[in-house]
Amino acid sequence: MIQSNQNVLVTTRFFDEDAAAFLRAHGYGVVTPGLAPGASDSDLSPEEVLRLLDGVQGWIVGTASVTRALLTARPDVQVVSRRGVGFERIDVAAAKELGRVVTIAAGGNQDSVADHAVGLMLGVGKQLNAMAERMRKGGDWSVGTTLELYGKTVGIIGLGRIGRVLARRLSGFDVTVLAYDIAPDTAYAAQHGIRLVDLPTLLALSDYISVHVPFGPDTQDMIGVAELAAMRPGGVLINTARGGVVDEAAVLAALQSGHLAGFGADVFLAEHQPEARPVLDALLALPNVMGTPHAAAATQGGLRRANMIAAENVVAVLAGDDPRPECIIADGR
Repeated sequence: MIQSNQNVLVTTRFFDEDAAAFLRAHGYGVVTPGLAPGASDSDLSPEEVLRLLDGVQGWIVGTASVTRALLTARPDVQVVSRRGVGFERIDVAAAKELGRVVTIAAGGNQDSVADHAVGLMLGVGKQLNAMAERMRKGGDWSVGTTLELYGKTVGIIGLGRIGRVLARRLSGFDVTVLAYDIAPDTAYAAQHGIRLVDLPTLLALSDYISVHVPFGPDTQDMIGVAELAAMRPGGVLINTARGGVVDEAAVLAALQSGHLAGFGADVFLAEHQPEARPVLDALLALPNVMGTPHAAAATQGGLRRANMIAAENVVAVLAGDDPRPECIIADGR
């Protein structure tokens, strides 16, 4: 074992023993907060996080906020390694300014999320949620017509890691895949039979739309009233990106009017904004809505891969090396 006096704080849930053993094998002590079952590190108070970060050089974080105040108060923390790919709760500018490194676990969970997106498409289109509930409540054998995915046009908003994996998954359904991306990879699209289009065209032509963009000022409410109105009547919207990318109140109105045939989402504003709960409750009360609790990436395989990548990123930075380029979000060294 390499000897070290450095410690890594792991506050994310479901951090497996293989990843912890990898850290220890490289000489790092592993510190955990002892979260209650079902709790996440976003439930920790800033004071608790500050205490946990004392004597720590690396932090593997889940959904907790990484603020300028925390980073300023704990100058020994050299690397913040996100076990996931979203980093909207990390003050990236502050980290870079303060000389820290911020990484994500790129390559860990895209397969899990893409599988989940397909599952939501099938679940919403075939009304699996509503039918299962009717059977559960009393063996209701009544059958109505549902939507199929086969032969449809699917629009992918954001052709990054997850969007690309999703496109490959969809090839087995004999669909036409359209994609919109602010930096389109024309060679990749041509190789995989993906038609690159602008957003209005994608909205107008797609039977199913799946959103895969990061959350930020440029993507907040990216799918709002106007975009929903531009969608093909009877379309299905899927969101496994972030809740703030989609205007959920506008989605509710489009569902209630019948313009949208269904909505499937793994992410909702109410996860971090309690004031959004009434809209979420109204959505979940509809039979053509399928909601899951930000669980798309929480597969056994996906978590193992992401945990190991997060641990590798920490070890690389603390050893003075570079993590894989696709994992680096900020490098203030």
